[in-house]
Amino acid sequence: MSGTVWEILDLLARWVHVIAGIMWVGNSLLFNWLDRNLTNSSSQRGRSAIGTIWLLHSGGFYYVEKTSLAGERVPMPLHWFKWQAYTTWLSGMALLIVVYYFGGRAVLADPTVASLSHAAAVAVGFGAIAIGWMLYESMQRFVAPSAPAAALTIWLIGLIAIAFELTRLLSGRAAFLHVGAMLGTIMAGNVFFTIVPSQRGLVASVEQHGAADAAISARAKRVSIHNNYFTFPVIVLMVSNHFASIYGSRWNWALLFVLIAAGAAVRHVLNVRFAFSAWRPTLAATIVAGVAAIFALTAASNRGSEPATSITTGAVTFDDARHVIDRRCAACHSAQPSDSTFGAGPAGVMFDTPEQIVARAARIRERAVVTRTMPPGNKTHITDAERAVLAAWIAQGAPTGSSKR
Repeated sequence: MSGTVWEILDLLARWVHVIAGIMWVGNSLLFNWLDRNLTNSSSQRGRSAIGTIWLLHSGGFYYVEKTSLAGERVPMPLHWFKWQAYTTWLSGMALLIVVYYFGGRAVLADPTVASLSHAAAVAVGFGAIAIGWMLYESMQRFVAPSAPAAALTIWLIGLIAIAFELTRLLSGRAAFLHVGAMLGTIMAGNVFFTIVPSQRGLVASVEQHGAADAAISARAKRVSIHNNYFTFPVIVLMVSNHFASIYGSRWNWALLFVLIAAGAAVRHVLNVRFAFSAWRPTLAATIVAGVAAIFALTAASNRGSEPATSITTGAVTFDDARHVIDRRCAACHSAQPSDSTFGAGPAGVMFDTPEQIVARAARIRERAVVTRTMPPGNKTHITDAERAVLAAWIAQGAPTGSSKR
């Protein structure tokens, strides 16, 4: 298929993925908030309630009641929340196929990271998702019921090991997204294999015994809380592909762990805020610590990463820089690219005119000189000497004159 077809498929899958993800995460945050704010007041309908709450939204008052349905029939219709999770996961897998596995719209196997064939890189990425999910599921089913702390510890060690190895085998961008995909798969698996079956069990227990089974409710709630903690890390990993200074860093593995830890920590503070009076300063301190760690790691990673401009001799002209850009960048970044894998002008970046090149000088420095994430996987074989030419030209103010001084 042509690059345009893959681009349209990318758009459609991404559109569905974002919408479904918003709905799924919104449900998770709303129901978690409800559970932490329900009051133990009596039901408005004269029956015992686990908790109730009044809400005001969009010009109307809403009354919500949580009950075990003891001695009552299961009401109909009963609304279930599952298709948001399934649609998010299915569209996410479609994106991996379109963007990485078959569409080739992003670099999966990066020879500057590890010498893997595309097929081997696909196996690594898909295998990491599967192994991460199987490790989590086995811990939750066989270890967590009797030793929850041990289950959590083992799984966290596994997560760290898988994430670290991915940054050593795949391109940085692909590694971040596959860790996010692994967490998203665990979340969807929790819905499909635990939460929905538990909800079917709840309905059956009410119909057969007149009350909901507390053990079934506890099992579903445990993994639902896990999903709630995964939401912020998954979101940041899904959008990380736009930030080359993060995934392209020499210390991208450490930045990956900071993003996951900071997201989960922020989610925790927001979860306990209803019973924790100092949650505001704690939240602020958590955010500041996370941001400071990101800045410190990126600064340390970028230090000394630029090629020495002494590789070049004398002043570098625009013609010198354009020669490098024409050979190494314009194959993709053009209105009529010779490499149509990514479509015309990926991300709206084109280098067909001097004005377009000069306008993107700062971005060229960031991607081609500092983080070296362009060209993707160095597919056009740019050399350190050529990167130094670009660095020297930009350091001189990105002049457009063609004569040497």
